Amino acid sequence: MSKRPNIIFLMPDQLRHDFLGCYGADFLSTPNIDRLAQEGTLYETCYSEHPVCVPARVSLMTGMHGFRTGVLDNGQFLRPDYREMGLATWPELLNDHGYYTAAIGKMHFYPWDARMGFQYRSITEDKRWIHIRDDYFQHLREAGYRKYHGNEHDGYFEHKGAVINILPWEHTIDHFVGQEACRFIDDYGADGPFAMMVGFPGPHCPYDPTERFLESIDPEAMPPAVPPTEDAEPLRLHSVEGNKRPWNGVDYGEFTPEQIKRVRAYYAAEVQQIDYEVGQILETLERKGLMENTVILFSADHGDYLGDHGLIGKGTFFETSVHVPMIVRVPDGVERVSPVLVTLNDVMATILAYAGCPAPDYVNSAPLPGLGFEGEADHDVVVGACGPGWWIDDGRWRFSRYNTGDTYLYDRDADPDEQVNLTDAPEAKEVRKRLEARLTNTVMAFTTEAHFDHRVYMADLSQRPAFGREGWQRPFPRRVDDPQARRQ
Repeated sequence: MSKRPNIIFLMPDQLRHDFLGCYGADFLSTPNIDRLAQEGTLYETCYSEHPVCVPARVSLMTGMHGFRTGVLDNGQFLRPDYREMGLATWPELLNDHGYYTAAIGKMHFYPWDARMGFQYRSITEDKRWIHIRDDYFQHLREAGYRKYHGNEHDGYFEHKGAVINILPWEHTIDHFVGQEACRFIDDYGADGPFAMMVGFPGPHCPYDPTERFLESIDPEAMPPAVPPTEDAEPLRLHSVEGNKRPWNGVDYGEFTPEQIKRVRAYYAAEVQQIDYEVGQILETLERKGLMENTVILFSADHGDYLGDHGLIGKGTFFETSVHVPMIVRVPDGVERVSPVLVTLNDVMATILAYAGCPAPDYVNSAPLPGLGFEGEADHDVVVGACGPGWWIDDGRWRFSRYNTGDTYLYDRDADPDEQVNLTDAPEAKEVRKRLEARLTNTVMAFTTEAHFDHRVYMADLSQRPAFGREGWQRPFPRRVDDPQARRQ
């Protein structure tokens, strides 16, 4: 590339990898997302370390593991004074490096209109947050419409959230986000290097496509759900109770095969709508003559069980919750497939690397491998967490521990559907011991580092005269970029 590239990060909400053609799905059509893979690198195994919306997003914005940010569920967020503590988001770093940064669509920041460093924002928040007066709210109001809760759609409870959208297609949420992204490219794309994050609210539930994108989907062609197992029943019951809350209100205590087929079909239709919007963004780049100097990353914050294990949504460490797509399209147009283990958190360092912007030395993010950058990610294991527990995966074995005391160990080579829990199996004793020790060590280390703002000293103060005098004051809060804040 002759000059610093434009960078676009496309991130649908709750998109599992195996509902894309480039990852083997033959029951829907995603030609535009598939094109990204055909013109770049597709990572076969990318995991979201924190498979819930806010923790995943905070981690990829800061490049820090969730154990260190302290954000492990949707009710947590960074301290408002995070800048004073030495932290920076990737848009803040790019701003200082001459990029114009933009956030289009769902970001899930607190407050919802926070910028987190983005210089330009068009806000379209979560489909479940119907009272937010964002840009999409204003668009609907001007068009004579409003946001609707899922339960205002016909058949919402009967069909477990799989419904036809009340709104006409031209006013649906993902279409609005796609059009806003195209508008930004039209208005600002030629002004210099830009970095834009596009957060599509779909295919997150409610599963509410328009008929335009549903008519080509055959529910009978949907892949069958992975069956539930008796030992994972505590996880299913927890999921059922969580989904009864007002944000959703659907009881998945009974989830029949026919209901699962319908949910999957409607989800697939939503994926096709997002693919259409990706196509519109690519067409706009081509029309503006920007494709040959634009890097495009595509991933998701987490997956969706869609009935696997009797579950809906995300939040545990089963494969369809944590396995997300990861594609990096570069202007050379060369197709590559990478089998190496990568994480969503590696997005931050990859964006910075393409911009020629050094990553802070405190981050846990490294450039995705195979793209030509020094210090690329080299994961022998992935360690993750969210509210209910912790997990570790070495590419074959996955061990997880939940706050209920339940533990799970799966050999995913022999048991890809995670049906046989080997946590107490004698033949897997050494594997469990190895993974549990690595998990515990990582959690303990990250927990210590998470409290960097409370650090008084690393070097011994007992021999320092100044410390012995009256009135000595500790620095507070200690900054994360202060070497004294971190383990040495």
